[in-house]
Amino acid sequence: MENISEKSFKVDVILPNYNKFDFIEEAIRSVVEQTFKNWHMYIIDDSSTDNSHLIIKKYLNLNKITYIRLKKNMGPSFCRNYGMRVSKSKYISFIDADDKWRNNKLEKQIKFMEKQNLNFTYTDYTPFFQTKKKKFFKQKTKLKADFNFNEFIKNSSINTTTMVIKRSLLKTHRFKKIRLMEDYLFKCDLLKKNNIAKKLEEDLAFYRILKKSRSSQRFQNLFWLWNINRKYNKLSFFTNLKSIIYISFNSLKKYGLK
Repeated sequence: MENISEKSFKVDVILPNYNKFDFIEEAIRSVVEQTFKNWHMYIIDDSSTDNSHLIIKKYLNLNKITYIRLKKNMGPSFCRNYGMRVSKSKYISFIDADDKWRNNKLEKQIKFMEKQNLNFTYTDYTPFFQTKKKKFFKQKTKLKADFNFNEFIKNSSINTTTMVIKRSLLKTHRFKKIRLMEDYLFKCDLLKKNNIAKKLEEDLAFYRILKKSRSSQRFQNLFWLWNINRKYNKLSFFTNLKSIIYISFNSLKKYGLK
């Protein structure tokens, strides 16, 4: 663990990384260049086998970045949970190593939360497809103004990279160690407790979709969605089927046949 500052920060940014050498610098820079400066970032490297550490170490002169490199690959749930365990700020936010933020994301979102005393917020975002040579940008999302649990299991469109959550809301909530869609289950668990997620009406993030990314594994995702709904969300057969149909339809609306 390196560069731990004694300063009290308002928001912690948790960035898990596994073999994202080609993209992680964009993610890090999008945090470093935020107009809101009262942040601390925890980069949890999941025992990457590429040269990600060479990129990360370029930024370790900043006392607002803590770099934690795991000796063993533990998966994204462990990395995010580790970050939440060591963080100390009033708010917790997440960014994936292949995504990026607009430079005013934290400023606008924290101001929105403080003004309205909100615990759980998200924003719109712009999806884009990445090939070796080009980026193909889709239209920005037009998400609902808020989600409760019953709405979320029909439209799981809250992107983890856009979320900011007040620490007091999290309590003992953590990401469960499952093979896929651990972020979907984490959001479901939060929303089950009568919590409401509210949207800031801004497009403040870019969501990269890679051909081989976990999010592009459509049929595996549906299999895991079914099992998470059955095992953890305790949905009936017909409610689960409705969830699968609605989520698939909303995914097609956002991304097309990715």
